[in-house]
Amino acid sequence: MTNIFDTHAHYSSRRFDADRARLLGQDLPAGGVVGVLECATHSGDAPRVLELARTYPYIRAALGIHPESLGEEDAPTVAVYGGDWRAELAAMRPLFEDGAVAAVGEIGLDHHWPLPAREQYDLFEAQLKLAAELGLPVSIHDREAHAEVYELIRRYKPRGVLHCYSGSAEDAAWLTDMGLCLGFGGAVTYKGAKRAAKVLAVIPHECAVLETDCPYMSPEPVRGARNDSRNIAHVARYIAELWQTDAQCVLDLCCANARRLFGPR
Repeated sequence: MTNIFDTHAHYSSRRFDADRARLLGQDLPAGGVVGVLECATHSGDAPRVLELARTYPYIRAALGIHPESLGEEDAPTVAVYGGDWRAELAAMRPLFEDGAVAAVGEIGLDHHWPLPAREQYDLFEAQLKLAAELGLPVSIHDREAHAEVYELIRRYKPRGVLHCYSGSAEDAAWLTDMGLCLGFGGAVTYKGAKRAAKVLAVIPHECAVLETDCPYMSPEPVRGARNDSRNIAHVARYIAELWQTDAQCVLDLCCANARRLFGPR
């Protein structure tokens, strides 16, 4: 299979340290991967994300501060900036001028972990404003925070992707009407993922994109192993059954959708 475009990856993760160069330089292109949006989570990994995007022509960078960085003691948001995300975002601002940057992300809200609600809301809002200022799409993290995420989406009307979409089919309808794409990865192949199947059955196909969130969220039948972009082929096979087409058609369509958002270099 070819035309695999992974719209959400973390190849700067330490879990790729041992074989990153071979994987990105040889294995992924040989496995049909033509595009990757590599996402930062704070100022600490942003330079590594940019380096990967500069090194490999098929990789594009997304820079942002993830809400979990507000609660991780070893993240620069806490360890360097003492929780002052405004200072961290200001320090990151020049990095967005790099031509390898295609999006603001990974940004959003997370109510699964005990994170400061007001601070992460303000952080997310500030980064939506930054994306609008720069004319860039966004990659949005929404974990157990639909109400607040949707409130800000309605207010700022960003373009981009709701990464690892976990909302309802009803919400998917108005979100896609606004022009947002929804990201689907390994979780859709898990037993009990009935909500994702309902969403995929009703949304316009031009609003679907594929992702890994690697090294996490490997799909069946490789669940539990380190994930990489080649495994999107398994997700495409699952979606092809729902759409009554073949997996390569799913990959071709979702690749075109991703290129429309994040573009070729």
